[in-house]
Amino acid sequence: MPPVVKHLSTSIERTGKEYREVHEWLDNDPEKKAERHDITKIYEHGKIIEEEYGKEGLQEYIQHIQDDLKAKFEHVRHDLEKAIADTLTYFGVR
Repeated sequence: MPPVVKHLSTSIERTGKEYREVHEWLDNDPEKKAERHDITKIYEHGKIIEEEYGKEGLQEYIQHIQDDLKAKFEHVRHDLEKAIADTLTYFGVR
């Protein structure tokens, strides 16, 4: 997942604002990080974020989740491609 500083810079590019509190709320509490990234709770958490930071803050919250999903699946894709290549090499196919 992108670090908080990466999320801050992409928020600045999109909105001109960091939304540091939103990104830190999502990422800086290890005990709650997984729950706060739970896509089944976007509606619930989104209401809290929108009340505190407005619609633009809500969009940054959703974008943070989207960026993390994209990064996570990119890691999975890379690991899968490497495993396939290693397996093909092992069996002499490559």
